[in-house]
Formats: sequence, C-alpha cells, structure tokens
Amino acid sequence: MTFRTLLATCAALVLSVPAMAEVVQQAPDGFTTRDSVVVKGTPFDVWQTLIAPAGWWNKAHTWSGNPENLYISAQANGCFCELLPPPEGAPETIRRGSAQHMTVVQADPGRVLRMRGGLGPLQSEPAEGVLTIALAPAEGGTRIVWEYVVGGAMRYEVPVIAKAVDGVMSEQLRGLAKALGAVEVQGKTEGENENEKENPGEAEGGPAGKSEAKPSTTAKPAPPAEGKDAKSPKPKVEDAFEDLAGEE
Repeated sequence: MTFRTLLATCAALVLSVPAMAEVVQQAPDGFTTRDSVVVKGTPFDVWQTLIAPAGWWNKAHTWSGNPENLYISAQANGCFCELLPPPEGAPETIRRGSAQHMTVVQADPGRVLRMRGGLGPLQSEPAEGVLTIALAPAEGGTRIVWEYVVGGAMRYEVPVIAKAVDGVMSEQLRGLAKALGAVEVQGKTEGENENEKENPGEAEGGPAGKSEAKPSTTAKPAPPAEGKDAKSPKPKVEDAFEDLAGEE
C-alpha cells in the first residue's frame, strides 16, 4: 500500500491510535505529538540505523510503495527523500522522479536529528512541521524521543489530523524500535519522567531531557468560523490524497 491507497488508513488511524501515542499540545493552528522508546545499542548504533530509513520506515507511508527508495542525507540542508520508479510506458530517456519528505536542519550524530517538512497529507498544505528525534543513553541501551511539531494554515480540522499524524509517527518509531530491538516501550501518560516531558534536542543539539522550556499541554479551542468560511467544510483526513488516488 502506498500514499495513493492510504485514504481509508488515515481515517482508521483516527479511530485506532496506539496507546503509546500522545498529542501533547494542540491549538487552532497546530499541534505537537510526542513518543519515546528505549532500544538496544549505543546512541551511535541507533544513529546509523536511524539515518537508513529503508530498513525501518513503513512502506505504507511512501509514495513508491518501497522503503528501499528512501534515503536521508544526514547533513544540514540534506534531504529525506524518495526516488520514484519511472511511470509505466515511459521512454527510457525519462529520468526517475523523486519526492522530498523533509529537509535536514540539524544532524548531530548520536544526539539529535532534526528535519523540517510536512509529512503525508501535510505536504499539500502551507503548514510546516519540525521533526526532532533525540537520542540519549539509557539503562539497557538508548532512549529515543520522537517529537513532531506542526503549525500554520491547513485545511483539516486540527483535532482530526493531529490524531491521525500522531498514530503514523508512533508507527514509524515502532518500526525503528523493531529494527534495533526494543528494551522498553512506555506510554507517555504512564511512567514518564519529567525529563521526557521536556523538549527533545534543543538548539545545541543536546540529548533528550536537557531543555528548560516546556510546551503547554492545554488545548486551545478554535475560534468560531465567521462569514463565508463558516459554510466551507474542511476536508476530511480520508480525502487527504484525493488528488493522487486515481484508479488502481
């Protein structure tokens, strides 16, 4: 299954989100989702696996249906990108297409990988997302804190898209944990210490739990729609890839 056949999956994620997932902050124009896990290996072992997404990214969340087409250039301004196979019937002179999932803004081996971009249905929206994956030594291995912050204009109802994206983010973290060997999986509402609640990997590229700032966890209700906008329903999550669905 590729992004082109993800319509029903996105809708299902809204109704069935993994217990470990949590939308920790929500506002009328954005949201923050966070998850964590302890895996086997040193932070440098984890880093090497992290920057090779072909080995753990779910193929359901690719454009080509094959995670082996994914790669991360782990340098500032590097690309988390995907090569696309030539269209059926295309001349041999046609080059392969590609898709940019995110752009690397900070790569500190063994400590933090930070990338910017709208994943999945957010790619078609003006909203921007920042994914921070912070690594820190922990008992039995390495703790990974995975945080995705989204803000800006989008045509989706924030509570709906936030829950769907949160489910997908935790799904990717589970894939990474499976590739490395999970030591511990904790839900963020049970057994989470104070450090885990703080922002992972601050500007210095430090490991998780070193930030002083804490995002608000209080959801802010969206202001009521006014005028003509009130009559324009926002798209549903299952319509996110309508422009790509086509015929199977």
